Amino acid sequence: MPDAARVRIATYNVEWFDALFDDLGGLVSDGSWSARHDVTKLMQIEALGIVFTALDADAIMVIEAPDTSRQRDTIRALESFATAFDLRARRAVMGFSNDTQQEIALMYDPDAVSARHDPKGLAPLPGVPHSDGAPRFDGVFRIDLDIDATEDRVVFSKPPLEVDMTVHATGQAIRLIGAHLKSKAPHGATTSDEVMRLSISNRRKQLAQAIWLRARVSEHLSAGDPLIVLGDLNDGPGLDEYENLFGRSSVEIILGDGEAELYDPHASKALLRRIGAQPTTARFYIPKDDRYLQALLDYIMVSPDLRAKARRWRVWHPFDDPVCWNTPELREALLTASDHFPVTLDLDL
Repeated sequence: MPDAARVRIATYNVEWFDALFDDLGGLVSDGSWSARHDVTKLMQIEALGIVFTALDADAIMVIEAPDTSRQRDTIRALESFATAFDLRARRAVMGFSNDTQQEIALMYDPDAVSARHDPKGLAPLPGVPHSDGAPRFDGVFRIDLDIDATEDRVVFSKPPLEVDMTVHATGQAIRLIGAHLKSKAPHGATTSDEVMRLSISNRRKQLAQAIWLRARVSEHLSAGDPLIVLGDLNDGPGLDEYENLFGRSSVEIILGDGEAELYDPHASKALLRRIGAQPTTARFYIPKDDRYLQALLDYIMVSPDLRAKARRWRVWHPFDDPVCWNTPELREALLTASDHFPVTLDLDL
């Protein structure tokens, strides 16, 4: 690192990263179509190489990382990608795999930091009810979602990745929690009433996942652990019509309040200013409206002790960031690589 005490942390949701690899973890660098609209695999791979190289981060939380299954391996694929573009962040670690072909993994520079999967909470045991504390993220969270005196069982479709990271230059230990919360679309609904009922039910489950994640955050803050929560929360102030129904977004739940409040400047700005210009980290094409929708979905939230050491949060937005806009190769790469844009945080430790 140019400065031994400077560390750069990033989060990046790569749209259907998995589609760019074969079963051996090799890149499919050809003219076949990627899972992105009107983008070939070669185009997306080259664009991602440009973006990851430009980020030059010590640790990158990859959301929608390549799949792990009987035939495929997330770490093998990510490390193959890193080798192809000679990235500093050339090692990878992941946690509990899921069934969505969209894993959560951390790429990191082994010369700058060490990182290991370190899940907390009680491991799930068949037939054993959960007691005190937040259960492990591959377990079951029990909560009454609709105040009907009946316990609901909540699970993560994408269990958050808990990482114990140590910065070599300073010996500073930092806890990372990579998350990808998502409220499912109302699949199977055929009427407007069914759409509303399923949408509300799915959003309620997402908020329960946020409560679960916040419980883990509170445990770390109580223990005095420096903590970063980062990833795609697929939610935020003013994002949809159901927010007023529940009072708070997932983002507000995870941030918390008072002395135990996490901090992300983009979230804070959006919460204070519901109308007017706001930061955005994702850009989606809406076919029925023939226009693009921009949204703030990706965050890097830090504990109070790390906030004092934070120097710069940056959204690598192709239109809003002056350096990205004035660097045509990077600007086009960001638009080709994914429907999300990376977010970075520079820390002086």
